[in-house]
Amino acid sequence: PPPTHHPPPTHTHTLYRSSAASDVYKRQMLIHTKMKKFTYILVALIVLTAGQAIAAKKILLDAQIEEAIEKFYEQTTAGEKLAKKAEGMLVFPNVKKAGIGIGGEIGEGALLIDGKTEQYYRTVSASVGFQLGAQVKTQIILFMEKDALKKFQRADGWEVGLDGSVAIATLGAGGEIEGKTINEPVIGFIFGNKGLMYNLSLEGSKISKINK
Repeated sequence: PPPTHHPPPTHTHTLYRSSAASDVYKRQMLIHTKMKKFTYILVALIVLTAGQAIAAKKILLDAQIEEAIEKFYEQTTAGEKLAKKAEGMLVFPNVKKAGIGIGGEIGEGALLIDGKTEQYYRTVSASVGFQLGAQVKTQIILFMEKDALKKFQRADGWEVGLDGSVAIATLGAGGEIEGKTINEPVIGFIFGNKGLMYNLSLEGSKISKINK
């Protein structure tokens, strides 16, 4: 039989294939665009949620600081008088200790000047001795002299006992601060649920700036 000759593809067939390929490409691009938009929305939601969580933690810390100051004033009128005279007031509302044997303490707070938050800080210290369970206490440090405050603010990590001393206040008869502590440039107060705590030291505590 004579060979079968297939007619060459017509221009119409070529246009059809081209149109079909174009439609597929357009659908793929549409899907790709939608996926990109979805990804951007998802990332935005994650960032927004993270931002809200960070903002909530900051609001909580500010509230805890305010509550700690109120409790401090209730504990000691002498301390309140000193705080009113201080150049700056560093407040760590919840310094937590946990562990048995070699433990540690950590807490976050802020430096207040004229009643306004100037900078947020974290205090960290290691401790050796018998510690059973978790303990929480409040630490308040008053900078009575401007030079002492400026030195603290300039420091990139301020260690008690190395970069500056903190005299821990004790109260005597009538609730007044005992000894020469009242004349020290930096005075510290430590208290828990049962009131002011004595015979303690902040020696070795490392205080560093943090962002909030």
